[in-house]
Amino acid sequence: PADAAALLFPEMSALEHKQMRVLLLNTRNQVMGAPVMVYQGSVCTTVIRIVELFREATRRNATAMVVAHNHPSGDPSPSSEDVAVTHEIVKAGKLLDVDVLDHLVIGAGQRFVSLKERGLGFS
Repeated sequence: PADAAALLFPEMSALEHKQMRVLLLNTRNQVMGAPVMVYQGSVCTTVIRIVELFREATRRNATAMVVAHNHPSGDPSPSSEDVAVTHEIVKAGKLLDVDVLDHLVIGAGQRFVSLKERGLGFS
């Protein structure tokens, strides 16, 4: 998680609006380029359509991905909505044969939370 988060700092931690990005990985779990911005929301919310998170992954034949979004408040504590959407993303990844390795919540500075490390949404 720290390696993935390092690729997303400092840009995502300084955003004034919520943004959701994905890091695409190949069969060796190597990053396949710059993070892909999938959604931009408001200061406190973003509405997502799960299938759109996987569009670029399927287009580029990625076998895995890391999902990340920021909290403009600076506090990376995951909300109940973050946990629920993570569960749906992981479920969709299984159907599409794209392994969702983690969902990171990026806060201010170098702070982030790995939902996988906390066991949230990955059961």
